[in-house]
Amino acid sequence: MARNHDSQKPSNKLMSKLSSKSPFRTATLWLIWGWLLIFALLPNLLVIAVSFLTRDSSDFISLPVTIESYIRLIDPLYFDVFMHSLWMAGITTVICLLLGYPFAWLVSKAKTRWQPLLMMLLILPFWTNSLVRTYALKLLFANNGLINKALLTIGIIDKPIDILYTQGAVIAGLTYLLFPFMVLPLYAVFTDLRDDMLLASQDLGASKTQTFWHVVLPLTTPGIISGVLLVLLPAMGMFYVADILGGSRNLLVGNIIKNQFLDARDWPFGAAASVLLTLAMAVLLLAYRASSRRIGKTDFNEVA
Repeated sequence: MARNHDSQKPSNKLMSKLSSKSPFRTATLWLIWGWLLIFALLPNLLVIAVSFLTRDSSDFISLPVTIESYIRLIDPLYFDVFMHSLWMAGITTVICLLLGYPFAWLVSKAKTRWQPLLMMLLILPFWTNSLVRTYALKLLFANNGLINKALLTIGIIDKPIDILYTQGAVIAGLTYLLFPFMVLPLYAVFTDLRDDMLLASQDLGASKTQTFWHVVLPLTTPGIISGVLLVLLPAMGMFYVADILGGSRNLLVGNIIKNQFLDARDWPFGAAASVLLTLAMAVLLLAYRASSRRIGKTDFNEVA
């Protein structure tokens, strides 16, 4: 017993050394926390504080503290813009989900050596600035653009159709720009999906539809919510897409925020609209956390 006790002393010392924080690790943690505090937490706190102040023509903001900016958010004019923006962002999210879900599944079922290439092709458009790609879509959607010219040449239409400066053009642009953000989290959950659970469902007599509804869909719900989180809220804030493809009739919440900060110089109201989007993000994050707990990620790993 004494020998065993003595033999454990070196290993205990080694474990204590390994568990102690190295200077590099400490510096890295301080750098990460400092970055988050200075460039993430502090700006958000400033936006929240500005949203409760009063507009000032000379200094942009001033006292007293008021909730007038939040009351203005329920004004029919701005409320309609918000609902219209939510409608377009919602349609964009549904389209991305309907296209991205089977796409991510097919990529995850491809041969291992082809999966990195397929994902690289998906991310390849990100090498070009999104603003440049949006202007490229404008060239496609214009009355004298490639789409109308192709349809006229084929003989499907007799005169150019109005695609540009419509709600459909904005939704198409948002879908094109945000589609990869839906695929990436779905691909991650599909690669973690265990085949033995699908086989067990089939052995218990479940059909393919029942397996998908009761096994695949619940286990991929965190990926769905994560994809919605990455598509829905950015879609409401991409003001340049609405400016380039939608004109003045198809505004997003991002257009309101931009106009309040740059044109109207009403910083409190612009900040209040920004806080509204932040709260929407918080709700989606809570939904993601609840879905993760529901499928029991910890229990799933323990079973593995």
